[in-house]
Amino acid sequence: MIHSLAGGDLGKIKVNDFAKVELLEGLSKGGIFWYITKIEKLKAGDVVLVPFGKANALTKAKVLRVDRGVSSQASPIPTHHAKEVYCIFKEV
Repeated sequence: MIHSLAGGDLGKIKVNDFAKVELLEGLSKGGIFWYITKIEKLKAGDVVLVPFGKANALTKAKVLRVDRGVSSQASPIPTHHAKEVYCIFKEV
């Protein structure tokens, strides 16, 4: 039994940071979604651009919380379906 687990899903565990965001624009405005983030300084209250929908249109969203070091086994959404925060939004 142990041998069968050695090369299975246990060997593929990954750790990611996740951001829970609320969309600020578009037809799904107010919708809450989870995204993977690699932005180390990201924090609750930041406004970010996230890919949304089938076309992955960049959409403004407000970060509600950031969960760091989440195992792929305990992630809020399946990691293979998760999209990534594009960047922190900066007005020009």
